Amino acid sequence: MERVWLNRAMHAGFFLLLAASASRLVVRHPMDTQTVAALTDAGLLAVLYAAGVALWERLGHRGRLAWLAVVLVCWLVLVELAPSFAWCAIPLLFVCLRLLPIRATIAAAAVLTLAVIIAQISLADRFDPSLVLAPIAVAAMTVVIFWELRRAGIMQERERLSREIHDTLAQGLTSQRMLLQAAERAWESDPAKAREYLRTAIEATGDNLEEARRFVRDLGPAALARGSLADAIKAMSPEFRLEGQEYPIDPGTQAVLLRVAQGALANAREHAHASRVIVTLSYLPGEVTLDVYDNGVGITGDHQPGRGYGLRGMRDRLAEVGGTLAVESVPGEGTAVAARIPV
Repeated sequence: MERVWLNRAMHAGFFLLLAASASRLVVRHPMDTQTVAALTDAGLLAVLYAAGVALWERLGHRGRLAWLAVVLVCWLVLVELAPSFAWCAIPLLFVCLRLLPIRATIAAAAVLTLAVIIAQISLADRFDPSLVLAPIAVAAMTVVIFWELRRAGIMQERERLSREIHDTLAQGLTSQRMLLQAAERAWESDPAKAREYLRTAIEATGDNLEEARRFVRDLGPAALARGSLADAIKAMSPEFRLEGQEYPIDPGTQAVLLRVAQGALANAREHAHASRVIVTLSYLPGEVTLDVYDNGVGITGDHQPGRGYGLRGMRDRLAEVGGTLAVESVPGEGTAVAARIPV
């Protein structure tokens, strides 16, 4: 996953380093032919880099690779003319890490590091090992940090998708399956009832498809786009209570509360065998709470393998917005799930 803030920081760093190198060149060297050539190349590099950033989406992958190749060649020429421009290697390495596969990234890192080492040696009064070891260390740390950030981003996105699938698609498919099974049982004895089940299953399929499209685009739940949080939770709840006066809260917080309600209701429906489920949404001073109570069998500890993801997913969602989840359950007497989010 690409992190927007990191991309912007690296782009800003590139232009700052380019400007710093150009100012150093002007201050320390006469305005001869080589200096003019270096400044001209630096200006061209700035324009090329800015054009690539501005047209990033329109270039496509192949266009970005071609742009990167031109930028690197322009920079290598610039470092040959003025070694102080080697400072720009770190943001350029970052771009390579974003675009290139692992082998090509290692090759690009080697070229960039070698160019920096040569530049460092040419600028130094005398040789010492740090001129070689320091660029290698910086390049290695940059690669490791970036790949760790990418891995963390991938894991975060995978976790998000797994939660969304569990709370939307999996539950929607479970409901459709139950409706279709009910239609099959009523097919001979009550065709009208069977057709009603089928129509409800078709509507559920459409809702599920809309939810899938929205979470792929990282949008909020469809129910919140059509109405308030209370309306969305009420529509899915067997018995709903609203306490306090609704007030505006962050859309992300609303989405978390809605998904927690969906998850708790799914647990009650699939595992609790409850005859009554009560959902209470409370708008309190400084916090919003969601309580889901069922009078089912409680948490008995004999769930099927792979079960239990729902509660963990609820806790993870709430933690992202500073909330907490409390679960109280007595075997044979029911379960209460309480979510708290400060606002």
